[in-house]
Amino acid sequence: QSLVSSSKWLQHYGLKRNKLSLSQILSQIGFQHRKDYVTTLGKPVASRYADGLFPQYKRAQDGSVYNLTAKKELILHFVDCLIGAIELYKQRMEWLTSDSRQIFGVIQEQCIVIVLDFGTAAPTEFDLCRDALSMVLVEQVIQISRFNLIRAAQDLMKWQQKCTPVSERTVKSAVTWLWKLDHMTAVSHTSSAEALLEAMGDEVVSS
Repeated sequence: QSLVSSSKWLQHYGLKRNKLSLSQILSQIGFQHRKDYVTTLGKPVASRYADGLFPQYKRAQDGSVYNLTAKKELILHFVDCLIGAIELYKQRMEWLTSDSRQIFGVIQEQCIVIVLDFGTAAPTEFDLCRDALSMVLVEQVIQISRFNLIRAAQDLMKWQQKCTPVSERTVKSAVTWLWKLDHMTAVSHTSSAEALLEAMGDEVVSS
């Protein structure tokens, strides 16, 4: 039962290619208990020869019943496969929720603009934001193709006029620019929207 429960959980995470989905495991450790239409009765009837002969598992999704015939060795093999797969997903989740990915998620696009809207953040919050932004630049932006930074303010501020190719030099330049920003600058009710429109105005930008 625990084997089947684990396979149901992993089914949602694309393990079909490894034959670890619930249906694939069931087909390898048993066979489906069939029904056939009996004309004289006018209804489908399930065979009864397997009742009490095999352990059975009923799928909640469609009510189908499987007779489980696998030997212990095969069951233990699937247990090992599922434990290994679960461990891989744990490692993946740990990676996805660590460092800059915990705040920004994983940047998948190759050309991006980061719009900075600090609002009325206190000095300590302002520095925390810049720490986080520096982290995403060094850890993730360095892996893509082009980027730019725009600060939302009454007088909009741009690191570069257009998206710039990524290199160690340009990332270092962006971090330096970020840490030279003034804590407080004049803002307007429309500054955030204007900054977003400016970012989207660069035709090469994908996010």
